[in-house]
Amino acid sequence: MNIQEMMRQAQRMKGKIEKIQEEVGNKTVEGTAGGGMVVVVANGKNEIKSVKIEKEVVDPDDIEMLQDLIVAATNQAISRAGEMMQNEVGKVTGGMGIPGMF
Repeated sequence: MNIQEMMRQAQRMKGKIEKIQEEVGNKTVEGTAGGGMVVVVANGKNEIKSVKIEKEVVDPDDIEMLQDLIVAATNQAISRAGEMMQNEVGKVTGGMGIPGMF
């Protein structure tokens, strides 16, 4: 394979990856904590789209617990969003593990 063909293939792959990143960016995942008492929704761009907190978990005498639940649910949502992006891009790259792709 010559260098020009490799460059064309790289450009095609880049285009496919950009399309996937855009599509995945519009998908959402959830992170939960406290048995679903706190739910955080993130998109594939690692942006938090919403936070839902059940009133039963709001205790003015234990704000720290609520804060911990929010952090846990947010971290889970962000982790799942990253995994989703990695899985989708991996389908195009064939698991080549190209650093810096996203």
